[in-house]
Amino acid sequence: MMARSLRVGPEYIDKVKSALGRNGYYSQQSLPSDMEFSPPTVKNFLTGKPVDSLNFIKLSEKLGLDWREIAYKEPENPQAETLSVEQQFRLEKNRDGLQEAWNIQHKKVSQIRLALMIETGTTNKFQLEQQFQEETAKLINLEAELDKVEAALKLASPTKIFEKKVQVYPFKSQPTNGEVSPFITGAPITQPRYFFGREKELKRLFNLLKRHPLQNAAIIGKKRSGKTSLLHYLKNITTTPAQQLRPEQKSDWLPHPKNYCWIFVDLQDARMQSREGLLKYILKSLNMQVPTPWDLDHFMDVVSDNLHCPTVILLDEISVGLERCPELDDSFWECLRSLATNHTGGNLAFVLTTPESPIEMARNTGHSSPFFNIFGYTAYLGALTEIEARELIASSPIPLTDEDVEWILSQSCCWPLLLQILCRERLFSLEEGETDDNWREEGLRQMKPFADLLDS
Repeated sequence: MMARSLRVGPEYIDKVKSALGRNGYYSQQSLPSDMEFSPPTVKNFLTGKPVDSLNFIKLSEKLGLDWREIAYKEPENPQAETLSVEQQFRLEKNRDGLQEAWNIQHKKVSQIRLALMIETGTTNKFQLEQQFQEETAKLINLEAELDKVEAALKLASPTKIFEKKVQVYPFKSQPTNGEVSPFITGAPITQPRYFFGREKELKRLFNLLKRHPLQNAAIIGKKRSGKTSLLHYLKNITTTPAQQLRPEQKSDWLPHPKNYCWIFVDLQDARMQSREGLLKYILKSLNMQVPTPWDLDHFMDVVSDNLHCPTVILLDEISVGLERCPELDDSFWECLRSLATNHTGGNLAFVLTTPESPIEMARNTGHSSPFFNIFGYTAYLGALTEIEARELIASSPIPLTDEDVEWILSQSCCWPLLLQILCRERLFSLEEGETDDNWREEGLRQMKPFADLLDS
């Protein structure tokens, strides 16, 4: 939970003062007149005395500084439980083993979820739903065990474990062993390097999010049109190291990306389908304490009092939340609207995905909350432009002939998923040394479940 006031760490005071001239402020007096802050506030900021957290963040941003870096950090708790080297080693080994098991189980659950999305047969769908519930229960148990181990380690070393907890909850980091597939067809694209196109939509979305107050947006598109991949790209592109991107891939969408907090919510996740589960996840993602007693009012109090940095909540598959989650009722959505519009100083925005207009979706599912009226910008996802599609095809590790490129463009109509399928089949045939055109027939067969993308 963020403190109500912050101060510059003693070791950063000289750095803060030198940033004045570098940003065109040649005296302390010119800064408050420009920012409309009182001289005492600026003087306290520059001399390492406490100032209001929101003022601290704004002053840091004005000087081009990362407020998290320069803020004074309390020393670790001297009364924390001390573990022997052997005890800590055993706990860390147990944690790493549980982490690996969680990764494997999470992948298994994701595969079953994907199969459920594709399956249309009643019998098979029922069996998959049963399997999904069983495997999800195992995943939840693994996470509970992992949380216990991390809690024990946190008692011994709060700072170290706290940083890890932010990174892994609740979607743990994925293993990096093995070669990454250049063409991804069965899951959303999470690594920016493999995401192509959507330049127009990205410009509009980041323009809404880089200025104060942050504004809300809806992403509308057919199933498998790339909505979830776009959310992941928004969340990851601005902080991904340059060496993990393609050459010339744009990443400087935001002036101070490290100041932003991004929260990805998959409403197909069973843990996100209850009011308590979803709101506790949001609080933990914000590093805020879950209140006791727990209820919607206390959630509002905690977020209203402590959210001072730009925060974007990405709501994927909002239709699932409206159609299947009775706890996510109108009062719940009204609470979120109130936070975004009245209680967080313009620092909170929502970006959601839906197959149709949020207002129409709410109306069709019996919801009347004004939450769905706050989305002033709507991005409609269609096919990629031909230039964007050609860039995706050109990423193949083995170059494709002009004839193959033109055939893939024609058959896919530049839809990203269909491009990925056809490129995957062609790459596989090239790697296997095949010289016939059987890959085209196989590619068309693999496209059939997604033929609705080609409907006008």
